[in-house]
Amino acid sequence: MTKKYGLIGKKLGHSFSPAYFSKKFARASLFDHSYTTFELDHIEEVTKVLSEGLLGANVTIPYKKAILTYLHGLDEAAKDIGAVNCIVNINGQYKGYNTDWLGFRQSLVEFIGDQRPEALVLGNGGASKAICYALEHLQIKYMVISRSEKGLRYEDLTPAIIASNHLIINTTPLGMYPFVDDFPQIPYDGIDDQHFVFDLIYNPEKTLFLALSAERGAKIQNGYPMLVYQAEESWKLWNS
Repeated sequence: MTKKYGLIGKKLGHSFSPAYFSKKFARASLFDHSYTTFELDHIEEVTKVLSEGLLGANVTIPYKKAILTYLHGLDEAAKDIGAVNCIVNINGQYKGYNTDWLGFRQSLVEFIGDQRPEALVLGNGGASKAICYALEHLQIKYMVISRSEKGLRYEDLTPAIIASNHLIINTTPLGMYPFVDDFPQIPYDGIDDQHFVFDLIYNPEKTLFLALSAERGAKIQNGYPMLVYQAEESWKLWNS
């Protein structure tokens, strides 16, 4: 009997997970495993997907929060973050997990080493919550930048604020394919060779945000390693 896994989201044509897991299954000769995409126009359609007996699934935008009400339980990290990107079938009931924060933490530590620079987190959506959760675990001080009236807004940023926060993380979709000409509006002249600049986007490989930061001398990292690590954490959960 086929062991079925999948990806739940809205527009999944350029998603990372299907190709990653299909190659993983092929390399390991797991010919009885399959990984399918489930493009849902509305989250309500997820009940039919879950009724198909998936052993596990990944969840992507825009349903990382909306799916919570369709699950039978959450692990502690998912509760704290308020978003799920991995679900596991446990005796016919689906439990939600968040492996995004684990993937980010691992890739960030490889990027910055032992340094713990103060950070600016661009965006306050579901992805941002997982990043902030990881930063707290690493005891990295951070400020969230958003368009909302609460906290620091983009128009409040000055070159001096940028200069004093040596880690800048983009959690927004600005610059993601096909809108590759978009980028966060921050004062890039505050960036120098002391900065680490991380973009959760992996397609394109180098966003304008990363390119503009690299021109100022910053070390840059895209979201691909994070995706690999979160996928491997999902695989561990499905097999635990």
